Amino acid sequence: MSATRFVDVCGLAPPEPMERILEALRTLPQGETLRVHIHRQPYPLYDILAREGYACATAARDDGTFELTIRHTG
Repeated sequence: MSATRFVDVCGLAPPEPMERILEALRTLPQGETLRVHIHRQPYPLYDILAREGYACATAARDDGTFELTIRHTG
Protein backbone atom coordinates (compact mmCIF):
# COMPACT_ATOMS: atom_id res chain seq x y z
CA MET A 1 0.00 0.00 0.00
CA SER A 2 1.39 3.40 -0.94
CA ALA A 3 1.66 6.34 1.42
CA THR A 4 -0.50 9.41 0.96
CA ARG A 5 0.43 13.01 1.67
CA PHE A 6 -2.18 15.72 2.16
CA VAL A 7 -2.00 19.43 1.28
CA ASP A 8 -4.81 21.90 2.03
CA VAL A 9 -4.59 25.04 -0.10
CA CYS A 10 -8.19 26.22 0.29
CA GLY A 11 -8.57 29.97 0.48
CA LEU A 12 -4.98 30.81 -0.43
CA ALA A 13 -4.51 33.60 -2.98
CA PRO A 14 -2.87 32.79 -6.32
CA PRO A 15 -0.19 31.76 -7.00
CA GLU A 16 0.30 30.19 -3.57
CA PRO A 17 -1.92 27.11 -4.12
CA MET A 18 -0.01 26.20 -7.29
CA GLU A 19 3.36 26.85 -5.63
CA ARG A 20 2.52 24.66 -2.63
CA ILE A 21 1.22 21.83 -4.80
CA LEU A 22 4.28 21.89 -7.08
CA GLU A 23 6.62 21.99 -4.06
CA ALA A 24 4.86 18.97 -2.54
CA LEU A 25 5.21 17.12 -5.86
CA ARG A 26 8.94 17.88 -6.04
CA THR A 27 9.43 15.95 -2.80
CA LEU A 28 6.87 13.20 -3.47
CA PRO A 29 8.61 9.82 -3.65
CA GLN A 30 7.72 7.44 -6.45
CA GLY A 31 4.76 5.32 -5.38
CA GLU A 32 3.25 7.89 -3.01
CA THR A 33 0.04 9.82 -3.64
CA LEU A 34 -0.64 13.50 -3.03
CA ARG A 35 -4.16 14.49 -2.00
CA VAL A 36 -4.99 18.18 -2.36
CA HIS A 37 -7.97 20.06 -0.93
CA ILE A 38 -8.57 23.19 -3.02
CA HIS A 39 -11.36 25.76 -3.35
CA ARG A 40 -11.56 25.69 -7.18
CA GLN A 41 -10.47 23.53 -10.08
CA PRO A 42 -6.84 24.36 -10.89
CA TYR A 43 -7.09 24.18 -14.68
CA PRO A 44 -3.51 25.42 -15.36
CA LEU A 45 -2.18 22.71 -13.04
CA TYR A 46 -3.68 19.91 -15.13
CA ASP A 47 -1.42 20.70 -18.11
CA ILE A 48 1.65 20.87 -15.89
CA LEU A 49 0.82 17.53 -14.29
CA ALA A 50 0.35 15.81 -17.66
CA ARG A 51 3.59 17.28 -18.99
CA GLU A 52 5.54 16.22 -15.88
CA GLY A 53 4.25 12.63 -15.84
CA TYR A 54 1.53 12.73 -13.19
CA ALA A 55 -2.01 11.38 -13.26
CA CYS A 56 -4.70 13.42 -11.55
CA ALA A 57 -8.25 12.60 -10.51
CA THR A 58 -10.54 15.42 -9.40
CA ALA A 59 -13.60 14.99 -7.20
CA ALA A 60 -16.10 17.68 -6.24
CA ARG A 61 -16.93 17.78 -2.55
CA ASP A 62 -20.30 18.60 -1.01
CA ASP A 63 -19.00 21.95 0.29
CA GLY A 64 -18.14 23.19 -3.23
CA THR A 65 -14.41 22.55 -2.93
CA PHE A 66 -12.40 19.92 -4.78
CA GLU A 67 -10.11 17.07 -3.88
CA LEU A 68 -7.31 16.15 -6.24
CA THR A 69 -5.53 12.83 -6.09
CA ILE A 70 -2.16 13.04 -7.84
CA ARG A 71 0.35 10.27 -8.48
CA HIS A 72 3.30 9.49 -10.75
CA THR A 73 2.25 7.69 -13.93
CA GLY A 74 5.49 5.74 -14.33
